[in-house]
Amino acid sequence: MSKTKDVILQLSGLYKIYGKKLETEIKAGDIPNHIALILDGNRRWAKRNLEINKKGHWRGADAVENLLDWCEEFNIKIVTLYALSAENLDRKDNELEDLYELIRMRLEKLYNDPRIHRCEMRVKGIGRMELLPESIREVLTRLDNVTKNYKNHFLNIALAYGGQYELVDAVKKIGEKIKVGELQIEDITKEEIESNLYTSHLPQPAPDMILRTSGEKRLSGFLIWQSAYSELVFMDIFWPEFRKIDLMRAIRTFQERKRRLGK
Repeated sequence: MSKTKDVILQLSGLYKIYGKKLETEIKAGDIPNHIALILDGNRRWAKRNLEINKKGHWRGADAVENLLDWCEEFNIKIVTLYALSAENLDRKDNELEDLYELIRMRLEKLYNDPRIHRCEMRVKGIGRMELLPESIREVLTRLDNVTKNYKNHFLNIALAYGGQYELVDAVKKIGEKIKVGELQIEDITKEEIESNLYTSHLPQPAPDMILRTSGEKRLSGFLIWQSAYSELVFMDIFWPEFRKIDLMRAIRTFQERKRRLGK
């Protein structure tokens, strides 16, 4: 649906009716078990609204908290968020330090959030954690420890993440196993590779749907291996603007596609 139609619906007072109808329709269909999101457009939202970049990132963090509520409502079991790429770490300005502080604060808030225990949610950072500041790694370790036995829901936060780096790291782990005699070359299988990826702890590493905001139509290296058969949904809105109705529209798009999974 176009932005113009959105405005018309809101002005006409039909928006709530439309939202309720859409919600009823998607709840009657197949809800994706694992969704992954590329949270794009924070800085462009800030620029368009004549705000500093920091304000865009804070609004984006608020949108993440709302997203988790909606995913709980729709009983989406696994959520993977692309929050900070390995390439982002090359920034040399104060924006990166602001991002680090925001991430640390929101992780601390998540650690104290009763929702993770109510939902029995396993929370884990995926990526090259060693590249992150100690303050962030410390909170992630506490989150991992306190939720490591939960198996009902999963929240993966991709930080210092790069899909190519993930594959490199998996190859290194496999190479080490071969080096010490734990694995033979002929025993390298698809399953062996998957067991050495950052997502190996998940009951379903492959997302059913990958959603990217901001209008960009590429994955930017996100979950290169895991996304082989994922449905891709690109939305022309900036992440800080993301609403429940946008998630519902993405789910409806997913439901309208006939998934063949290579068959």
